[in-house]
Amino acid sequence: MHIQGRSNRFSPETWIRIFMVVLVLVVLASLCLGRVTIPFLQTLKILFSPVLSLEPDWSETTYSVVMDVRLPRILAGLLVGAALSISGASFQGVFQNPLVSPHILGVAAGAGFGAALAILFFDNIWMIHLISFLFGLASVAMTYALSRVYKMTPVLMLVLSGIVVGSLFSALTSLLKYMADPMNKMPAIVFWLLGSLNHVSFKNLLITLPIFLACMAVLLLVRWRINLLSMGEEDARSLGINTEALKAVIILSATIATASAVCISGIIGWIGIMIPHIGRLIVGPDHKYLLPISMVIGAAYLVAVDTIARTALTTEIPIGILTAVFGAPVFAFLLRKSQKAS
Repeated sequence: MHIQGRSNRFSPETWIRIFMVVLVLVVLASLCLGRVTIPFLQTLKILFSPVLSLEPDWSETTYSVVMDVRLPRILAGLLVGAALSISGASFQGVFQNPLVSPHILGVAAGAGFGAALAILFFDNIWMIHLISFLFGLASVAMTYALSRVYKMTPVLMLVLSGIVVGSLFSALTSLLKYMADPMNKMPAIVFWLLGSLNHVSFKNLLITLPIFLACMAVLLLVRWRINLLSMGEEDARSLGINTEALKAVIILSATIATASAVCISGIIGWIGIMIPHIGRLIVGPDHKYLLPISMVIGAAYLVAVDTIARTALTTEIPIGILTAVFGAPVFAFLLRKSQKAS
């Protein structure tokens, strides 16, 4: 079911540059658009004012809207979109399955339970991020321990164990919602689980930025080896690759990146499963190009969706709803296209 072909109009490197330009345009448009529309030139002046000596022709409120409200959530959207997309592409390569997503190992369910627990007992944004991240990692550790068979970790056992652990944490989250105060706590839990970048600040980003960058850097460094895993583990071992160690590095890096994304934005679905398919359609199945273009497209896509979420209605729409509304038909189209190509 992999989409094998790619457009031959441009080289993969050219496509990556094209989408980098698209990403910059999306970011600039997102900085300008909102409940208060700010002119493009004024937005640029505000953006570069910390490093350039510019005479301010804007109000303090306008400056705060750009620098303190929109910029941090746009940066968060870039990181989360890139992390979920590169994790999805990596998981699909390792598991040799185009329907695998970054949440397959139960990380989203575990992080969601941790966030619900923190909202119920602490109601502090720092505790929400910390506990959701820790439970995301704990869920993956449980999945990996459950899947171990005779010192080996078969892919099928890993996926099935992820489903079991994810179901357990989903049930526990439902129990917390049942126990929560229906007037205050339960709406907060539900809204967080639907996904939002509303509470992101520069302090949150400074804490998680090194984690994001380290995990994505590792995946980019080993991306050519994912091609070998996609050929099959026996073929990879015949070429001298330690497949167990390589799988562990890729899965751990992708999982930590996903857990970091979930602790910032809540649970946002479809990006990690849909964006790699789009990238594969454009540059082909070679992970040397698939991972970078997935990062760029995913970052641009999430920033665009977040802009729509905060501008379409008078109240902000949870991002998870929009990614599902947009992602389901697009993914269905991609599946139909791949079936016709096969």
